Amino acid sequence: MSDLRLMAIHAHPDDESSKGAATMARYAAEGVDVMVVTCTGGERGDVLNPGLNPQDIADIGALRREEMAAAAKALGVQHRWLGYVDSGLPEGDPLPPLPEGCFALEDSDEVTEKLVALIREFRPQVIITYDENGGYPHPDHLKVHEVSMLAWERAGDEAAYPEAGAPYTPLKLYYTHGFIRQRLEIFHQEYLDRGEPSPYAEFLERWKTNRADIMARVTTQVQAADYFDARDAALKAHATQIDPAGTFFATDLDTQRRLWPTEEFELAATRVTTSIPEDDLFAGIRGTAYAQ
Repeated sequence: MSDLRLMAIHAHPDDESSKGAATMARYAAEGVDVMVVTCTGGERGDVLNPGLNPQDIADIGALRREEMAAAAKALGVQHRWLGYVDSGLPEGDPLPPLPEGCFALEDSDEVTEKLVALIREFRPQVIITYDENGGYPHPDHLKVHEVSMLAWERAGDEAAYPEAGAPYTPLKLYYTHGFIRQRLEIFHQEYLDRGEPSPYAEFLERWKTNRADIMARVTTQVQAADYFDARDAALKAHATQIDPAGTFFATDLDTQRRLWPTEEFELAATRVTTSIPEDDLFAGIRGTAYAQ
């Protein structure tokens, strides 16, 4: 076992399985202590699996807790709930107000204190979270970015939240970039080269061009191909959220491993020296006094 620790902060159950999941599974298998923190219970999430009838689900919140436990087991990671209520994804023009008591409307200082307490308890050298766009602009994802950055700054400050445990300073913070246009374009071209219709054609047509350059932000690509099966098992554990016949699973794992064997991250903040590009989230930490 190593003394390395990794914390991934996510908005809803299932986010951890679609963003950096194979990387977490790899590190966990290598002996790294990995913790996923889920901020909300996903209570307002729609049932996205066409094989399930929403009318047959009496308690979506309870079911999503069960799904999360199964996903964590598939990845080999620890899991903690932060305990907030899903805000839902507002739709319409104009957008409706967010529901009272939801995560996005919670006091950011109070949320940050809870997150700082977990960081001080678990003592991760590396934290994974979302970028300033939340990965996509769901209000809960934007909130996760906000409180993650505050917790990164305050966890090591002895004057901040003295009742949240002894100060601890994490060393590296990454944004996870799980949806890369170039990756889907490569898979799309593979179908065209075979003379087959591509399941990605419509999706790529709808892709917003202002998010097409995300690879320019990527600093770190982790080889995780051997753990794509664990990632898919975790995704499928979230049966209410994932269509098992959907685009996530359109390209077989052997082809994915051959064409795009990595997962992508952006080093957003660091307190150690490292060289870019990286292939390890613990670059600059392994083999040093920080790895303890």
